[in-house]
Amino acid sequence: MTVLQAVADAPQPPTAAMLARTCGFPRPTVYRIVAALAEQGMVAEAGGAYRLGPRLMALASRAWSQFDLRAALAPDLQALRDQTGETVHLAVPAGAEMIYIDKLESPGPVRMVSRVGTSVALHSSAVGKAYLAALDEPARERLLRDLPLPGRMPATLTSLPALRAALGEAASRGYAMDNEENEAGIVCYGVALCDAAGQPVAGVSVSTLLFRRRDDPQSAYIEPLLRLRDAAAAKLAVLPASSGGA
Repeated sequence: MTVLQAVADAPQPPTAAMLARTCGFPRPTVYRIVAALAEQGMVAEAGGAYRLGPRLMALASRAWSQFDLRAALAPDLQALRDQTGETVHLAVPAGAEMIYIDKLESPGPVRMVSRVGTSVALHSSAVGKAYLAALDEPARERLLRDLPLPGRMPATLTSLPALRAALGEAASRGYAMDNEENEAGIVCYGVALCDAAGQPVAGVSVSTLLFRRRDDPQSAYIEPLLRLRDAAAAKLAVLPASSGGA
């Protein structure tokens, strides 16, 4: 990271010798480091000098896109948290997981242990199942073919037939549910957010503790989620196509 930062901070693309002087590392060490960074696309070499690489640029672009997504949905997420009185998560897909990129805490005295950057499995989370259910069948089956299905809790779905059935139900009703499938005593409701092409790019969930779950989840959590989903569609339509990717 020190070498990468030195490349980024240099007014002109630095050579390995310049990086060694800047970072205080032996030149052979710097050569090994820049070779590893170049192999991963984090830096690029031209004429013996180094600049930031294409993979780093792509990661930065995705980070800015996610920031755009968070900013665009901030008022809606705040309203959802205030209306439900529960913790709200915004997540984006990343391989076989969803990653939380925003979290609004419940005003209640008991808080969720999740944080921004936490990853949750597709098969056991409300946002993950909502995302899977919103995919077209070929894309969904490509993910399901190699998707690990670890049993985190007794209620976790660990077979493809059971998961496919749950996804079919989620698709037909417009939302998915995590019924104590990740943590004991926590129930989540989630919806997928789709872009202008109808492709899911993110998910939003409301998480509540079982002991304080409202008697009517439909009006307390699901209907506000569905309203947010519909309101977000117009905002997502004008964001760059990569805004939900991770």
